[in-house]
Amino acid sequence: MFSHVMLGAREIQESKKFYDAILGTLGYEAGKIDPKGRCFYFTKTGVFGLSVPIDGQPASHGNGSTLGFAVESEEQGNAWHSAGLANGGVACEDPPGVRDGGEMKLYLAYLRDPAGNKICAMKRVG
Repeated sequence: MFSHVMLGAREIQESKKFYDAILGTLGYEAGKIDPKGRCFYFTKTGVFGLSVPIDGQPASHGNGSTLGFAVESEEQGNAWHSAGLANGGVACEDPPGVRDGGEMKLYLAYLRDPAGNKICAMKRVG
C-alpha cells in the first residue's frame, strides 16, 4: 500500500542510532545517509526515511499518529522495545504484551523515538 514513510527528526544521527538499533532487531541493515543529510532504510517493499523538516521548522510528532512495525514473535518485539529504550527511546502506553481486541489478540509494544514520534511493534497472535 505504501511506497515510503518519512518521519521528522530533530537530529539525524540521534534518530539513526535509535532506528538502526530497533530495525536491526528485525533484521534490517543500518540506515544510509544521503547527500542532503536524510537517513533511509530500504526494503524490497518500500522505504523508511528520517529527515529534518524541509520547511525549517522544528520536527514534531503527530498527535494521534502511530507508525507500526511488524514483528515475527513476542520475543522479537521485546528485543525491539529493549533496543529502543537503550538507544534514546521512551516507553509509552502499556508495557509490551498481548492485548485482547475482541476478535483478535495482538502483541503490542509502544515507544516514542528521539523526536517524540509514537511507534509500535505489532504481531497478530489470534
